[in-house]
Amino acid sequence: MPVESGNSAAARQVKQKRKSHSLSIRRTNSTEQDRPGMQRDMLEGQDSKLPMALRSNLLDLFGQIEREFENLYIENLELRREIESLNERLAGEGQTVDGGDLSKGALKTKASHSTSQLSQKLKTTYKASTSKIVSSFKATTSRAVCQLVKEYVGHRDGIWDLAVTRVQPLVLGTASAVNSIKFHPTEQMALTASGDQTAHIWRYMVQLPLPQPPADISASLDDDVDFSDKDEADGEADGPNECPTIRVATTTLKSHQGVVIAADWLVGGKQVVTASWDRAANLYDVETSELVHTLTGHDQELTHCCTHPTQRLVVTSSRDTTFRLWDFRDPSIHSVNVFQGHTDTVTSAVFTVGDNVVSGSDDRTVKVWDLKNMRSPIATIRTDSAVNRISVSANQRIIALPHDNRQVRLFDMNGVRLARLPRSNRQGHRRMVCCSAWNEENQACNLFTCGFDRQAIGWNINIPALLQEK
Repeated sequence: MPVESGNSAAARQVKQKRKSHSLSIRRTNSTEQDRPGMQRDMLEGQDSKLPMALRSNLLDLFGQIEREFENLYIENLELRREIESLNERLAGEGQTVDGGDLSKGALKTKASHSTSQLSQKLKTTYKASTSKIVSSFKATTSRAVCQLVKEYVGHRDGIWDLAVTRVQPLVLGTASAVNSIKFHPTEQMALTASGDQTAHIWRYMVQLPLPQPPADISASLDDDVDFSDKDEADGEADGPNECPTIRVATTTLKSHQGVVIAADWLVGGKQVVTASWDRAANLYDVETSELVHTLTGHDQELTHCCTHPTQRLVVTSSRDTTFRLWDFRDPSIHSVNVFQGHTDTVTSAVFTVGDNVVSGSDDRTVKVWDLKNMRSPIATIRTDSAVNRISVSANQRIIALPHDNRQVRLFDMNGVRLARLPRSNRQGHRRMVCCSAWNEENQACNLFTCGFDRQAIGWNINIPALLQEK
């Protein structure tokens, strides 16, 4: 009668154990199919303030975690059985060969090698499965909230620019027939740039009713600079139109030989800078209307200009793919730095509260620069559409990017995408978005955008701190 060797008997035993275990795995998976339904039924019977969609999403995530750990547990049991059978076989061979101690020699080497392989396999499987689950869980729990608050309509043409006052009462200014609008840092004055080769300074007076809290008031700037939320021809206004109409500017600034595309106030509000298609930027004295400096050097038309909120610094951008930094902090020395980092028109370059400059371009990129070392950008944001006049939140340091493709995206200063403003047939912009402006004084409506669809939109943006730190 033939007798089985020790090796063949051990192999058959391992094979039988694998077969019986595979059957048990199939039975486990078959019973798991009904488990989510049972858990949902139990969940529906419990009292909770969470919405049913969120509870269902959490249930699915926890179900994935449970299944992953259960599979790991089953695989661990199977590997442990294989290790035990291997140890039994090696123990038998060790006794017949040399009868030595099982913790020494070749047996110790083989056992440690097998154990390290098992440990590495368990770590790899666990890390791959749990990282996927944790990332999906983060995506559902730390989302930015972007809600449309109000739509400002009344213009008969596209809106090029908009701005918000820095002092009370809060006023929203929109520029349609003019190219830009900026409010004085402390007084009720507005600076506009126009296609008639001039810039104008307007004085206005806005008084809100005492019983009501401060609210946003839309200031529309057409040819006659009408500070009203609705156009007079639009009879669908919510209430009587009591906003004044300003038809005569306080000051007219003339020196350019081309379209004045942008203008801004220097810190303190005693001087203004204008940018023109004549390839020059001019610095004016507000009180005397005199030309103080002419900033030349760009090879093509200028597209934008911006001033630093606390220092006498000016940045101008141009179609020549560059932007220039002009330093007026020293009255005797006016230095200029040229920065080349884009491959197409630089549509805008703006300062942040810190020591950074953010530039946007038609080359579909946005670059963040450090004023102390501007040889190369510290962050680059690549998008799928040309970028127009950007803005940076002073409090949250979030960059709002208006695009030609009707989208508005939010990024942090490290170039990490935070959110995209909702857009559909019922809400959002329907044509190119030209400009964005943050409102730091009203958190209920803290971002404004405007576009060629002849409307400005106020948004409520709430970015969780956890999402900004990612």
